[in-house]
Amino acid sequence: MKAWHFSENAYPYLPPEDEYDSIRVTLPNRHYDPHKGAALYDRYIDEWLAAEDEGLEIMLNEHHQTATCVDPAAPLVLAALARLTTKARLLILGNPIANRTQPIRVAEEMALVDVLSHGRVEVGFVRGVPYEVSAGNSNPVRMNERHAEALDLIIKAWTTHDGPFSHEGRFFHHRQVNIWPRPVQQPHPPVWISTTSPGGAMRVGSRGFIQATFLTGYKATRAIFDNYRKGWREAGMGSDVPVNRLAYAALVYTADTEEKARAGAEKLLWYIRANKVPSQFSYPPGYVPNAAHVSMLKGGSGGDPHGGLRKVATVDKAIADGIMFAGTPDQVFDQVSRFHRHVGGFGHLLNMGQAGFLEHDETVHGIRMFARHVYPRLKAEFPDSQISGFPAEALLAAG
Repeated sequence: MKAWHFSENAYPYLPPEDEYDSIRVTLPNRHYDPHKGAALYDRYIDEWLAAEDEGLEIMLNEHHQTATCVDPAAPLVLAALARLTTKARLLILGNPIANRTQPIRVAEEMALVDVLSHGRVEVGFVRGVPYEVSAGNSNPVRMNERHAEALDLIIKAWTTHDGPFSHEGRFFHHRQVNIWPRPVQQPHPPVWISTTSPGGAMRVGSRGFIQATFLTGYKATRAIFDNYRKGWREAGMGSDVPVNRLAYAALVYTADTEEKARAGAEKLLWYIRANKVPSQFSYPPGYVPNAAHVSMLKGGSGGDPHGGLRKVATVDKAIADGIMFAGTPDQVFDQVSRFHRHVGGFGHLLNMGQAGFLEHDETVHGIRMFARHVYPRLKAEFPDSQISGFPAEALLAAG
């Protein structure tokens, strides 16, 4: 198992919640103090570097017009980390290519950072959360098709080395594609796709990309991973699905005492509790299939990546639901191990180890406690050579 330190670069210094309608899209940027923001970027980068020093890999992502993730240009931060780090793998999860108008530009950016890092980049592609559809002046209809065409075009740009080609697709049109530089990693950097739906997971599995799911917990993750495995097998890639093709993201906080762990976990929950977004941004028409929209109207999550999560009001419930692993090293190891076995295995644990008002020293303490006292045990218990889906599937078959 590989573990990654993940931070969304949040800006938590906001007015009381009852003074604004949404933390995303419409919250006026007068509430953002650039000087405080600069200090936050400094400490978040220092925390990624601390994670590298402790043997963890590094993950970052991108969002727009929100205080929950003030990283609207993640490739820029990725490029900075490429020069500041020396050994950690660098995962961007990811590029919202369904909302980008020039996939070739994305291919160029990622190839450049792969060269800067001497081949340490892992490139994730995301459809984009529903909140950013209007902010990006994008069409929520056929986003999956745009995502698929953009992804294929980016991979072709990475892997074509003998002169220009042209692309005339349904959504994108490019002439004389011949990117410089080309990536260090051949045939191209590892590709990750994030999805929180079984149908999306099956499509990712059929391509063999690494698939990550975020905060889907005990209730949903097993079905998502099972459908990835089904897509992999139906595509003829063999019955054995390597465990390193699957990743799970959770809020994670480890401390040397239960009291410290509880305090840190409470602060991490800011990410969920603060996610106040009205329905017009959460469910733009056409973003989700009709069946999912019906589920939303009946009270389900309806395809919202954070649907229903604000109801998780306590650390205990978050741990019970499998969206948080928190406690002493023994407790965190037991929680991750139980979840790992429940979902049939995964090879990457994406640790959201900083959010909200979790201070720098608290964040670094959590990183170090996990890296020194949990991570070695997880790597020994769940080696990269493990096959995903077993023994959990065998146990299910046995009744």
